[in-house]
Amino acid sequence: MTPTRSSTWSAARQRQALDLSARYRHGASVNELARTTGLSKSTVLNRLRLVDTPMRAPQQTRLLRADPVEAAARSERAAEMRRWYETGASVAALAAVFDCSPRTVRRLLARANTAVRSPSETRALRSDGQARRDLMRTLRARYEAGASVPLLAVGCGYSTSTVYRLLHQAGTALRPGHRPAPEARGDRSP
Repeated sequence: MTPTRSSTWSAARQRQALDLSARYRHGASVNELARTTGLSKSTVLNRLRLVDTPMRAPQQTRLLRADPVEAAARSERAAEMRRWYETGASVAALAAVFDCSPRTVRRLLARANTAVRSPSETRALRSDGQARRDLMRTLRARYEAGASVPLLAVGCGYSTSTVYRLLHQAGTALRPGHRPAPEARGDRSP
């Protein structure tokens, strides 16, 4: 690839632009290139553009440089979010369950090829009888796999009492309630 303005560039500047382009294509970010070369960010961008380097979005840079294990974990997390979301969970509820921001939830749902619903669509989904039965089956499966009722409540956006009612309606055998030990409750025996 030759620079588009080779007549006005010195040979050293042309080599530098081609070197920057090669490093950028192999995953270096514009900020890293600016830091390592001592050039300003705008100079790095100008040199990359002048040698017709295809530019990436920051997300594409992160994906390019991502560790394969981390990428697989992120994809699994996105798929899990999608499963919860399709049963009627809201973006805010998923953010609480997965301990991240709603923006991150939307980004991961988009990565899992999920169209994000409007708030009115979420409310309509919750009032649908089939969706409620699907939610009951999902809650039962997750509860029987070991999930706690408070976690399920946060995940689907309902109160714990509603989750208990849905589990009961789904015919779930509930685990015995766990009460804290007497010393944790503050009971004192004489």
